[in-house]
Amino acid sequence: MPQTSEQYDEVIKICRELFQNKMKDYGSAWRILRLPSLTDQIYIKAQRIRSLQKNEIRKVDEGEKSEFIGIINYSIMALIQLEKGIVEQPDMETQEAVELFDKHISVTKQLMENKNHDYGEAWRDMRVSSLTDLILQKLLRVKQIEDNQGKTLVSEGIDANYQDMVNYSVFAMIHLNEKSPE
Repeated sequence: MPQTSEQYDEVIKICRELFQNKMKDYGSAWRILRLPSLTDQIYIKAQRIRSLQKNEIRKVDEGEKSEFIGIINYSIMALIQLEKGIVEQPDMETQEAVELFDKHISVTKQLMENKNHDYGEAWRDMRVSSLTDLILQKLLRVKQIEDNQGKTLVSEGIDANYQDMVNYSVFAMIHLNEKSPE
């Protein structure tokens, strides 16, 4: 498990740096996005990954890794939106946004460590394509929960689904990095 923790941190370091740099470039314009908009952005990225996995010809020179990074960062934005609420105008400085990013990553990583303990790192035997499918399944669940105005009868909430998407994306990135580190 220590190797997983280190690999997890390496992936998150890349995601966090991109998040921080985009905050510097664009500010917190993303704070106006409602949860369904963030869910749809994640869905687009997951669908593109699935297309890349099925199609041999690529017309845009970006691979799966950049899309998984996008899923991670948009999922963290969604978790921040769940906590802070949606606003009409950008309202957050870079430092606060990065602190919230770190907070939500910490909680999400702890969830991963707990599940990894219980499941025995079963994800290591999974294919990246299966992780992609699980992300898409989580997205369809989130969309249904959103359509139900956030109410569930027996299921986990939206936040747990976003956390799982982060963790599945990190696992996929670890697999991809093991195949071809950049």
